Amino acid sequence: MKPIVPPQTIGILGGGQLGRMMAIAAKEMGFKVATVDPTKGSPCGLIADYEIVGDYASEEARNQLAEVSDVITYEFENVDLDTARWLENNHHLPQGSHLLKVTQDRAEEKATLEAIGVHVAPYELISKCEDLEDTLDKIGYPAVLKTTRGGYDGKGQVVIESPDDLKAAKELLSGNTQCVLEKKINFSKEISVIVSRNVNGDTETFPVAENIHKNHILYQSIVPARVSEASLERAESLARQIAHGLELVGTLAVEMFLTNEEGIYINELAPRPHNSGHYSIEGCMFSQFEQHIRAICGWKLGKPTLLKPSVMVNLLGQDAETILDVAPLFDDVHLHLYEKKEIKTNRKMGHFTIINDSLEDAVHKAETIVENLQQKDNLEEVK
Repeated sequence: MKPIVPPQTIGILGGGQLGRMMAIAAKEMGFKVATVDPTKGSPCGLIADYEIVGDYASEEARNQLAEVSDVITYEFENVDLDTARWLENNHHLPQGSHLLKVTQDRAEEKATLEAIGVHVAPYELISKCEDLEDTLDKIGYPAVLKTTRGGYDGKGQVVIESPDDLKAAKELLSGNTQCVLEKKINFSKEISVIVSRNVNGDTETFPVAENIHKNHILYQSIVPARVSEASLERAESLARQIAHGLELVGTLAVEMFLTNEEGIYINELAPRPHNSGHYSIEGCMFSQFEQHIRAICGWKLGKPTLLKPSVMVNLLGQDAETILDVAPLFDDVHLHLYEKKEIKTNRKMGHFTIINDSLEDAVHKAETIVENLQQKDNLEEVK
């Protein structure tokens, strides 16, 4: 294909923070940006050249986006699949609709990963409360029950450690909700790899991130991951294998569990830039967002070399206002706020990244800042 070049327009389905950072990267390169989102003044809409307010399933919004855009992408996986199919067939959606279809359904995602030849946690499909205990006998305790569609950040899932948790699990299954019951992996680390692939099949992986979650929400990404060199190489190799198996165009986040024996299980896929790759904005030669733009526009991919050890920390609703008191007191905080209108507890409102010659020092500084989000009285003592 002929490369898409500035000042052509990149259309984005979705107006959240991922679309915003994608748009910032595109506009820095000289592109124009259009976005569709149901809410006026979305994080991406605030900086887009064309803000289209409409539902993702709206033909009118879809047609408007197609009319003003030269290439179209999506910033999260829960956009309307029929809209993506129409754009794939009638316009220019290099990522295609198949990857969306796979990642919108956990059951299909797991089956696809198995067909590609990578390991996932042992699982069974279940949709009836009365089948739960028999299915648990096959899987064994502990297990995790997840809805096949729509869950994120711990929503739509129940950890089953013992029979005491069956009540909550049955509530999730109420109404014959289709779920995946999977064995809870005893992992030593949660890691992820961002992999990008362009229309010519050229592939690049970003450095492996070590991810720490709190209350099922990503709290911190540490790069490089504090694991063996063999595990780093294996993780990147698996990400490439999955990207080629899916015939990826664009960006894919591959979330993984690393066991004490250095085995790797694939946990989930995200068919776009990912929270665990935000460190790349300051930490790498190319960010995941610029790389994504290059991939969908038919450009040669950049080499996402890690410049320095990096630590990214999410800022949730309860931290959003306090960070403005804390960040100005430190000389190495790269602050990103997403301009979301409504602040909610546990809602991702922004993030900050620390870059340092020493990974240990970067982790310590990030923790110091987090501590002071809760207790501002001692700020002067820790500067």
